Amino acid sequence: MARTGSRTIFVCQACGAGSQKWLGRCPSCGEWDTLAEESPQPSLPDRFSASATALSYSEVEKQVFERIVTGNSEVDRVLGGGIVPGSVTLLGGEPGIGKSTLLLQIAEILSSMGCRTLYVAGEESAQQIKLRGDRLGLRGNGLFILGETSVGRILEESERLSPGALVVDSIQTVYSERFDSAPGSIGQIRECAMEFLSFAKKNHVPVFLIGHITKEGTLAGPKALEHIVDVVLYFEGERHQNHKLIRTVKNRFGPANELGVFEMTSGGLRCVENASQLFLAERSEKSPGSSVICAMEGSRPVLVEIQALVSQTNFSTARRMANGVDPNRVALLLAMLEKRVGLHLLGSDVYVNVAGGLDLAEPAIDLALVAAVVSSFLDRPLPPESVTFGEVGLAGEVRAVSHPHVRVREAANMGFTTVFLPRGNVPLPEAVKGVRLEPVESVTQFLDVLGF
Repeated sequence: MARTGSRTIFVCQACGAGSQKWLGRCPSCGEWDTLAEESPQPSLPDRFSASATALSYSEVEKQVFERIVTGNSEVDRVLGGGIVPGSVTLLGGEPGIGKSTLLLQIAEILSSMGCRTLYVAGEESAQQIKLRGDRLGLRGNGLFILGETSVGRILEESERLSPGALVVDSIQTVYSERFDSAPGSIGQIRECAMEFLSFAKKNHVPVFLIGHITKEGTLAGPKALEHIVDVVLYFEGERHQNHKLIRTVKNRFGPANELGVFEMTSGGLRCVENASQLFLAERSEKSPGSSVICAMEGSRPVLVEIQALVSQTNFSTARRMANGVDPNRVALLLAMLEKRVGLHLLGSDVYVNVAGGLDLAEPAIDLALVAAVVSSFLDRPLPPESVTFGEVGLAGEVRAVSHPHVRVREAANMGFTTVFLPRGNVPLPEAVKGVRLEPVESVTQFLDVLGF
């Protein structure tokens, strides 16, 4: 006799892979203890399977939507110039870093511009949102608060209110009645995200979703959530630091990898216009092992201090530690210095740190990192008015990087007078007054110019 009742499957909450039985380790992504029991996904409503007629590219009507400029320079920067109507934006970050505060401030800005905004609170009551808003000094004209976690009832209220923008805090707390699994599971997240995506595209209403971050630093739930939405923003920053960073990971309507800098104050998050001044505020100019790099964060040049400490090891194996840069990249550059320059670093511990908590990933930081390590190893400070950038190869050559004139102009604006850069970037597309350029072809030549 055949068994009746709905069958269940086990779904990995990290990657979304399914299994007919429970496994301790996901066979797809290799994560341990991530398979949870869920009911099979029910049949989707008609709006997802409605028949459509294919059109040729020339027959598609072009629709032009003007971006909604919030007036918050850092938010507009990471969004690519403003909010696109009908877009779905996902904001992720650690608990307590300021996600709800930022979106509540954005909701206040939109409502003050005459754009009726609905803020859906799934984790807090309306009274708690009111207390935070009073602390931030919000007036709340045109701002509506809804304490609800059912996606069906949220959309019903949205259709009735017809808001100009929708904020959901957070996507992990919202659930759909068509699923038996708990809120935050992979099935619930996918279904709710598709519901909000359909609402945004149908009504041309921008939707903001808040997402939690796991202990590994990724968005809780499947990576498929990032593929569904239009824009993905990550909140970065240490708890003990006042400044917070927002980085664009994905943007269908503008450039990715843009960086927004904010300062947490008693009145909420305040824009930081001069990020270079913030990161160089406490730099020690005559300290060995300190170099300044002009890094590009999207289209934004930022001057950052790279610190290195080289000391004699007390163990049989030297330690290599890096914070803010790729440790593997540091190991490659140290091996290059050992082989090409002749620095005996095998018996020394090497510690590298990017001051201010910023993560640098571009190869243009190589030359500044090399300068900091050599400066600490020889106990000789670098010229305090100098900025360094350039990619370094394993043969010791210094390779050209992108946007050299933008980097040099930012260095000049911050009062630096000397820039060490790859020879392949000279001459610059635009001349910059008040700055002396020192082009180099190799690490050996670079150290000779420094007098090391």
